[in-house]
Amino acid sequence: MQPVIERLSYIQLAYFSRPSSLRRLYRHIRRARCRRILEIGLQCPRRALRMIETASLGRPAGDVVYTAIDLFELRSPSARPGASLRLAYRQLAASGARIQLLPGDPFSVLSRRANDLLNRDLILISGEVDSAELAKAWFYLPRMLHAESAVFRFAPPGEGSQPAFRRIPPAELDTLAGANQRRAA
Repeated sequence: MQPVIERLSYIQLAYFSRPSSLRRLYRHIRRARCRRILEIGLQCPRRALRMIETASLGRPAGDVVYTAIDLFELRSPSARPGASLRLAYRQLAASGARIQLLPGDPFSVLSRRANDLLNRDLILISGEVDSAELAKAWFYLPRMLHAESAVFRFAPPGEGSQPAFRRIPPAELDTLAGANQRRAA
């Protein structure tokens, strides 16, 4: 009975969930059998739980590793409120996946921890991540990937469209990482 419920839950996420822009992301997680997920900018713990649920289909939840880099309580007062570190951990740990929450901006966290975050199957970059901080952090992303990895970045809505996650091609990722390396030199 459990596999039927899992399958129905996946169908609901991949084809009927709201916002519809996330459906492509859930389908990618299932097709690519993503097991190690890194999210930069934990925009919504509910979305993270859904990604973990999708990655856990057909395997024990403990095989899924979810890592999030976020400012948590360090957000500026003018920023959109988000989950606290404690609340996010409590919600995500209930999934049974191995959870690692890293407080800080992308550059400072990745400069210290990129070598600990190797072989990520999926890296998801939220739209709330500061572009200046992200520009400095691109350098660290390629070392965290393997040949089948995917990087998705939130793309703000164009005129008449809704926001979506756009997959960043490997060549573009190499260009972004290389541009930062030249700036640092």
